[in-house]
Amino acid sequence: MRIERISDAAAVHAAADLFDAPPLPDATKKFLALPGHHLLLAYDGDRAVGMITGVELTHPDKGTEMFVYELGVAEESRRRGVGSALVTALAELARERGCYGMWVSTERDNVAAHRTYRRAGADEEEPFLMLSWDVTR
Repeated sequence: MRIERISDAAAVHAAADLFDAPPLPDATKKFLALPGHHLLLAYDGDRAVGMITGVELTHPDKGTEMFVYELGVAEESRRRGVGSALVTALAELARERGCYGMWVSTERDNVAAHRTYRRAGADEEEPFLMLSWDVTR
């Protein structure tokens, strides 16, 4: 397995089955163009079998941290270390870019995600409440 940082939209669209929905052309182009946005693909031969996206978040009194936006692994490649390898690769990229930390949130019942993130070295913090807004209405 090899992991590559992706800057080409065609590679993202070729790995569309790893995302929740097909990547949108304009959003893909915008994501890849922003310097603090990162997309890594894991390959088994020529086939993408996993993806992770990360976004650098900077705050005046904290510095920069990496937010793990999404992780996806092809069903037939799960439980083979692909997800953990992607998380580890993103953490290394975060270190290289001077981030002080990396974080992710996931559903309480997503046991597979919990295992993957813990296997890659994450520590669980106190529970928190996440609130969101639908600004399209």
